[in-house]
Amino acid sequence: MVAVDTSTWIAYMAGSNGADIDLLIDGLRSNKVALPPVVVAELFSQPNLPRAHRMALQELPLLDPLPDYWLRAGETRSRLLSRKLRARLADSLIAQSCIDHDIALITRDRDFRHFAKHCGLKLA
Repeated sequence: MVAVDTSTWIAYMAGSNGADIDLLIDGLRSNKVALPPVVVAELFSQPNLPRAHRMALQELPLLDPLPDYWLRAGETRSRLLSRKLRARLADSLIAQSCIDHDIALITRDRDFRHFAKHCGLKLA
């Protein structure tokens, strides 16, 4: 199972190419893609998201928050902020979902490299 970040989904829906898109396509073909809830919220926030994409995304499994998720997400974000590294709240929540479920994240957003280096996030 792999999780997919908003940046990769947007690129995929726009018809872009890249290693992350190849990983996403492989994951979709093998039914091994899951969504962090924050990614769902970010994607569904787009006013022009086509109905077909909305329906397809709703078919994918969600990474449900585990007990004390919010506390761990805050601590994860704090760990990066204390090092003066960029740690947006949404990215922190996405990273924590993946860390909690011990699955890799497919992304093209380079900010996640800090979560990988300092917090245990696995990047695909």
